[in-house]
Amino acid sequence: MLTLPASVRIFVAAEAVDLRRGFDGLAAATRSVIREEPESGHLFVFLNRRRNRIKLLVWDRTGYLIVYKRLEAGTFSLATQPAPGRRHIEVDAGELGLLLEGVDLRGAV
Repeated sequence: MLTLPASVRIFVAAEAVDLRRGFDGLAAATRSVIREEPESGHLFVFLNRRRNRIKLLVWDRTGYLIVYKRLEAGTFSLATQPAPGRRHIEVDAGELGLLLEGVDLRGAV
């Protein structure tokens, strides 16, 4: 699993992104959908339309890193919806870990 410093923020795009995109395409989606700079060192998460695939993009001072996962059964689900006017949500490392495992956090307390 990923180990992230506390200073790293995790942004999840709330709308579907074409996951055929590579490094540059996901960096462009980071700028247009999440409105952050991909070279910031923060972690950016993208889901496909069916929500059974997920890609993570991060810049590590020497280049981009992509992590790609496909669920064999079930879907990835976001615990919250974005605030009005936003196209992304911010999660913590614990939520990201559960999201990557396919755990549905909607309604969790």
